[in-house]
Amino acid sequence: MIRIVLPPHLRTLAKVGSEVTVEVEGTATRNAILDKLEAEYPMLRGTIRDHVTLKRRPFLRFFACGEDLSFEPADAPLPDAVVAGVEPFFVVGAVAGG
Repeated sequence: MIRIVLPPHLRTLAKVGSEVTVEVEGTATRNAILDKLEAEYPMLRGTIRDHVTLKRRPFLRFFACGEDLSFEPADAPLPDAVVAGVEPFFVVGAVAGG
């Protein structure tokens, strides 16, 4: 099971706790886990990725194992620790302002 930590506003929308789990068949990639997340929580469709392009929304970032994965290819395999459920995959709302 892959653990996903969502930002507070998405937790509220999905009516979940701080962490959700998804099971992905085949290679675990960012697209694969987000596809599964959106299938299990349809209210999240379009909040993390654009409906049409499936590109990351501008003020969201992805982190795992202490690394920013936001600009990695969406079909790149996730780190082994994330796939094993040892480390979570973080969806983080960016902080902006001056």
